[in-house]
Amino acid sequence: MESVPEAEIQDEGIIQQQRQIEKEIAENHPLIGQLQPLTTLLTEYVDDPVYVNKLTKLCEVSYKSLRRVRPDGNCFFRGFGFSYFERLLSNEEEWKKFQALVSGTKDQLLSQGFPKFTLEDFYDSFMEVVNRLGGEAKMDEEELSRIFNDSATSDYLVVYLRLLTSGQLQKEEDFYQNFLEGGKTMREFCQQEVEPMYRESDHMHAIALGSVLKVGIRVVYLDRGEASTSPPEHDFPEDGTPSVYLLYRPGHYDILYK
Repeated sequence: MESVPEAEIQDEGIIQQQRQIEKEIAENHPLIGQLQPLTTLLTEYVDDPVYVNKLTKLCEVSYKSLRRVRPDGNCFFRGFGFSYFERLLSNEEEWKKFQALVSGTKDQLLSQGFPKFTLEDFYDSFMEVVNRLGGEAKMDEEELSRIFNDSATSDYLVVYLRLLTSGQLQKEEDFYQNFLEGGKTMREFCQQEVEPMYRESDHMHAIALGSVLKVGIRVVYLDRGEASTSPPEHDFPEDGTPSVYLLYRPGHYDILYK
């Protein structure tokens, strides 16, 4: 009887451990949480004077509430999607402009070489939700929350946002190439770091998504910089007026409300 190589046993152990972690995250964190006071974060950092001071300043400035997003690597896209869709529910004119803009994105992506047989399903699911953010068939906030907490539908929305981001990065490759490291081509970067689910996002993703959808994104960074200062805020793209507010803690995004 042949013995199983030790490295293979270790790999299997790592995989099982990862699956257990993912299961625990799924059980303890809804994809999109309920609205809660921003001050609830203070209890998480009660023994961390730097974060307590920064959060206190953040609450004093203008931010009042928080909606947690599951920390699964998709939190930037899922948080952005829910936050902006929630905004569109109460802004009919903005919804009409967004609906018109998004309706033309499939043809743009097809012209860039994205495969039709995979693109159409994600586009159709995305537009089905967008079309119900206004007009006679308009949904309410409770239904929007149900949609984003249904993993199948929610993940389709995330995938399409990832594809839009990838398309924009490749379309404006000359500009975004300056952000790349390690000698990767933009196509390689998109295939490895943008299009796959569960890959974390950074400022380049935010600039590209905000640019292609013409939506301003403000990210508040809760970091360990100067303890006496408020957390820094950055707008993506820089010349945009923020419509979506996200709180970034190392490796994770949640939704902020003023």
